[in-house]
Amino acid sequence: MKKDLRSHWSLRFLIIYRKMVTRNGMLYPILGFASCVAFLYMSFGDLKLSASFTKGPRFSFVERNGTQFFLNGKPLYVNGWNSYWLMAHSVDESSRPKVSAMLQAGAKMGLTVCRTWAFNDGGYNALQISPGQFDERVFKALDYVIAEARQQGIRLLLSLVNNLQPYGGKTQYVNWAWQEGVGLSSSNDSFFFDPSIRKYFKNYVLTVLTRKNTITGIQYRNDPTIFAWELINEPRCMTDPSGDTLQDWLEEMSAFIKSIDKNHLLTIGLEGFYGPSSPKKATVNPEQWASALGADFMRNSNITNVDFASVHIYPDQWFHGLGFEEKRNYVSKWMHSHIEDCDKELKKPVMFTEYGLSDQNKDFQLSQREQLYRTIQDIIYKSAKKKGSGAGALVWQFFVEGMQEYSDDFGMVPWQSPPIYKLTIEHSCKLARIQGLIQENGNLKQLCSKRK
Repeated sequence: MKKDLRSHWSLRFLIIYRKMVTRNGMLYPILGFASCVAFLYMSFGDLKLSASFTKGPRFSFVERNGTQFFLNGKPLYVNGWNSYWLMAHSVDESSRPKVSAMLQAGAKMGLTVCRTWAFNDGGYNALQISPGQFDERVFKALDYVIAEARQQGIRLLLSLVNNLQPYGGKTQYVNWAWQEGVGLSSSNDSFFFDPSIRKYFKNYVLTVLTRKNTITGIQYRNDPTIFAWELINEPRCMTDPSGDTLQDWLEEMSAFIKSIDKNHLLTIGLEGFYGPSSPKKATVNPEQWASALGADFMRNSNITNVDFASVHIYPDQWFHGLGFEEKRNYVSKWMHSHIEDCDKELKKPVMFTEYGLSDQNKDFQLSQREQLYRTIQDIIYKSAKKKGSGAGALVWQFFVEGMQEYSDDFGMVPWQSPPIYKLTIEHSCKLARIQGLIQENGNLKQLCSKRK
């Protein structure tokens, strides 16, 4: 690619120079030569940043075949993490080193996918300032995140909107419609049924998917660095517990995304609760409330344009009267149930895209976090060995030193928790061996050689 660029600009230089020589005698060739040198300098100056991001690993799109992900014809199983803050922390160039450090650290642990926000609606450093109005500074921050992830060999699962209020979410869309006098309702759930708000969101999706990265020059929809799109983080529509409203929105938006981008996989962002029509609502859901949230794991995940199912794992948020061992046993039941659903009925992969254990629990010990994570990772490993649908899990959440304002009671700097750090690397290596990747990847070969 670099040779092609040089040949292109060299040819343009010769054409311009010859024209100036033949038309203007002796003085103008000198001026012409100086102009061409300046022209070339400015042109290659614009390419400097882009060229620095062309040395990363060669990427192909992740595909799905039945219940498995495939990459370059081989099954792919994911050990990954969440760092929702990557775009927000890339707006100011002075804080970008922390983004780079987090992605480098992920790669050094053998992690392959990072889930992060591709939205910030309204408020401070918003990507979307108002419907259809974008801050180019923030878009360039997202450009940087994608380019830097590619450099480190990390793929991104990009979420497009929040069901919750942080970073705007559906509340911000409803407020915009209300302020413009076109909103049908002040209810947050009108995000799912108001035609004006649906139009806002579709315009946002179109703008993001067709965005041309200012660093790499690649449109997002054509960039294999992006592992998949996630429609919405933890969707709920409690005003319609039948689930019809959310189902209609998911069907429309998933079809819309696929009409623009046929390269990437698509998931929803569900928590995984079974809906009112599911027989598992009484046997697997944490409690009765979980079936009345307007979401339905089986029905939602069965949408044709949804490529893989998504599930979250937060036993200490769902139960308050159980001890740690009871919660850990429940997690095993929860995961096996969803893997079974995807193996036998949905015929799609399932990713556990968030899992964590709060350090604010009264009886919290770091060893509990290690035990829970080991349980989750062992279930993924066993499914992978059987070529099952349990395709991977992403811990919530990792960050680096000096970022306490972005942390929560689940977050951690992984290398400050040696048992978690060691466990994470071991799981990466176990999955890599199943996929036959260790000999092909220098980083994994070095990382896993001592962990046979």
